[in-house]
Amino acid sequence: MQFFVDTADVAAIRELDELGLLDGVTTNPSLIAKSGRKNENVIEEICSFVTGPVSAEVLATDFKGMLSEGKELAKIAPNVAVKVPLTWDGLRACKVLSSEGTMVNVTLCFSANQALLAAKAGATFISPFIGRLDDLALDGMELIRDIRLIYDNYDDLNTQILAASIRGPNHVKDSALAGADVATVPPNVLKALVNHPLTDKGLEAFLADAAKAKG
Repeated sequence: MQFFVDTADVAAIRELDELGLLDGVTTNPSLIAKSGRKNENVIEEICSFVTGPVSAEVLATDFKGMLSEGKELAKIAPNVAVKVPLTWDGLRACKVLSSEGTMVNVTLCFSANQALLAAKAGATFISPFIGRLDDLALDGMELIRDIRLIYDNYDDLNTQILAASIRGPNHVKDSALAGADVATVPPNVLKALVNHPLTDKGLEAFLADAAKAKG
């Protein structure tokens, strides 16, 4: 499974990228707004050191607007993945952008039928929002499993499943078990994946024994 970090905090992205475990980045207008900087400037800086896909979202909701914004975002760097919403206009924009060689992340997916349409439109990534489904007492992981089964039924569907709206480490584990290709997670969740109380306890015991051995 690939790990993307879901943030526009450049310092946090740099820290995780230096670990060598980061495969990409996802951003959105809300995350970038917190930085107080222009969308294009933030994306350009992230792309200057992250080699994997960096998702940048369009603000327009109509086909022409999304297409125009998407083309401008794609000019920032070759590893930009343009994020478009899962609407008819978004799918139209996805079809054009992907046919021109631009990576496209179709976001706000909540059903397997939507994911099938996105794949037909040439999406590089489909982003099912599992946390938001769980908030409604629905099963986000069932959606991941359904999409995985559908995509695996057809060799010509190459869209990657990008599990989004991840709330904690269990979501990451369950997404991997369900067959998601990518998990995009907030920095704090990514860091939490390494934590386990027994690891800490075992390390303390090793250090204590080593201290005794030194006399």
